[in-house]
Formats: sequence, C-alpha cells, structure tokens
Amino acid sequence: MTSEVISPSKPDMQKEAKKMEAQLEKQVETVSPLYHVRRGFIVFLKYFSLVFITFWILLPLVSCVWTAAKTDAEYKTGNVMAMPHNWFNFANYAEAFKLSNMAVAFRNSFIVLVCVCFMTTIIGTQLAYVLSRFQFPGNALIRGAFMIAALLPGIAMQVAVYKIMGSLHMINSLWGYIIMSMGTDVISIYIFIQYFENLPISLDEAAMIDGASYFTIYGRILLPLLKPAIVTALILKGVGIYNEYYAANLYLQDKQKLGTVAISLYAFTGPQGSKYNLICAGVIVTLLPALILFLIFQKQIYNGVAAGAVKE
Repeated sequence: MTSEVISPSKPDMQKEAKKMEAQLEKQVETVSPLYHVRRGFIVFLKYFSLVFITFWILLPLVSCVWTAAKTDAEYKTGNVMAMPHNWFNFANYAEAFKLSNMAVAFRNSFIVLVCVCFMTTIIGTQLAYVLSRFQFPGNALIRGAFMIAALLPGIAMQVAVYKIMGSLHMINSLWGYIIMSMGTDVISIYIFIQYFENLPISLDEAAMIDGASYFTIYGRILLPLLKPAIVTALILKGVGIYNEYYAANLYLQDKQKLGTVAISLYAFTGPQGSKYNLICAGVIVTLLPALILFLIFQKQIYNGVAAGAVKE
C-alpha cells in the first residue's frame, strides 16, 4: 500500500493562521493590564534616564557659556546659574586670550600634539608588527612587561622620570617634553597588536615571494590597512596630550614661552581668588579647535573607531 502525503491547502493554512492570531490576541488581552503597565514603565525609565544623563552632561557646558558672557559685577553679585544680561559680551574671550598668552599656548600644544602623535604611531605600529609577526625568545616577556607598565600609576614614576630628565638637561625644554611624551602608549600597542593579528599572514608571505623586505611589507602593505586602529589610537593619545596638565606644568617651567593650552587656563587663579568668567571664556576657546576638527573629520573618526573596535 502506498501512503500519500496530503499537503494542507492555502485556505486551510489561512484559517490556521487566523486561529493562532486569535489565540495570541486573547492571551494579550488576558495579561494586558500588567503587561502594558510594565512595558510603559520600562519605556518611561529608558527615556527618563537618557534625558537625565544628557541634562547633567550639558549642565557644566551651559553654565560655562553663561558665566563666560557675564561681566565681573554680574558674576560677583548674581547667581551662578543666572543668565547674563548681554549674550554677545565677547570682551571676556578677548581678555582671556590675551592675558593667558593663548596664542603661544596653542602653538606649543600644536607642535607637541603633532610630533607626539606622529612618533607614537610610528613606534607603536613597528613594535606591534614585530611582536605579532615574529616569534622569538622574550616575546611573551616583552608583552608581560608592557602589561605590568600599564598597571603602574604614572604619578608614582615621576620622581625617577624627573631625575632622568634633569640629568639629560631636558627640563624646561619643549623638545625634551616632546621626547618624554613620545613614550609608547601601552593601550595603543595592544590596539595595534590586536589589529595585526586579524590581518592574514598570507599578505606577508605573498610580498616576501615577490622580493619585498620586512620594511616594505610593514610600510607599504600592512600600515595602510591599520588606518582604523591608527584613528582609534590617535584619538586616545591626542586627547590625553591636549589635556595634559601635570607633566606640562612640571617640565615646562617657563609658562610664558613654553606653556600649553592646559597651563594657560591657570593664569586666572591666584591667592586673591579666581576669575571664573575669564576661566570659562578660556575653556570655550580651547574647546573650539577640537570641536572644529571633530565636525570636519567626524565621518572618518566614527568609521575608524567602529572598525578598530571590532575583532573579526
């Protein structure tokens, strides 16, 4: 005997689907009061937390803008969160730029930022290339040493670093500060190593068959593929160098000639008190270059961070 498989017809399938939808609607109606209340509470909590966090993030910036537009009399006599009488009071910005010698500070910060980021990228990518592509005695030891160095607080090593800088006559020297800051960032090294390990070794082998040297493989083949990782490392290093105050204040002792942006903001503090309206104006001025660069290169930054953070 032969058994025939009877396939359900299209009307039967539609009836079955309608029956299942009716059952689901009945179940939703049964639990609808509690379900809708719980779901509504979750949605409310989500949007409330977003608004709350956004408010506290923007509050210091808004307060800084308000304070920067106030005169000395307005700031001393009025409330901190009170709005200024004249929103277009740019006298504080001009005075802050002039008194803090911010033109020289921007020049020094630009020199330090470009030199440090460039050399850190070169040193970090070369070191990551060697550690990821070559297996030799001491490879694991070097990686472990970098891991231990990442766990040590930087402030604890300043005594030894200061003595070394003093013996090399690099204190109160912009180039000495640049050389000290070029110390390879451990986080950047691990970012480069992780990205190198995602690149197939067949690229190196094919290039070596064609007669390419190790420097050619590194410079012409692998380095252009590291663009996302380089963008990520540059953001981390650049923000740290631009905002660095402790090391810059310690090693750049001539504040008028060698001061950076972070140091220039402390020109309005002293034993007689602090001029917060000028400080806030200076803060906004220092934010403008970073904001302009971000608006110009935001597409490259987003693409680089997203690609550099994913390990395939």
